[in-house]
Amino acid sequence: MMADKNRHWSERFIGLAYADLGRTPEGVDCWGLVRLVLASQGIDVPSYAGGYASTEERAEIAGLIEGAKPSWIRSLVPQELDLVTFRRGRLESHVGVVVEPGRMLHVTEGMPSCIESYRDEYWSARLTGFWRHAGSRSGS
Repeated sequence: MMADKNRHWSERFIGLAYADLGRTPEGVDCWGLVRLVLASQGIDVPSYAGGYASTEERAEIAGLIEGAKPSWIRSLVPQELDLVTFRRGRLESHVGVVVEPGRMLHVTEGMPSCIESYRDEYWSARLTGFWRHAGSRSGS
């Protein structure tokens, strides 16, 4: 089936069910969603599914995020396909994908994947940075 060239890449990822440790379109956690999006753009990133037992293990997730940062470039001006990272409590343990400046695609427990503003009060207070994969078409 041919993709509609007028559709934005993010549309096919909206509404995916949340699933703890999910890595498929049938269900994803926040990293699983990032992984699916980047794979659709030809960018392969590790699964990390074996790095934590559930998304409740925020310290383990924060460690994985911190450990992955050397393979990403800090982005001072967010662009499409950049990762956006957030604190949950004191730990950096949530990620989304920039759809366009000001908006991200992400998924959280109890909600399907959606697009939200990372500039709103809730997310902006938790935002820790933007990161660009070296293989991203956005460049650096």
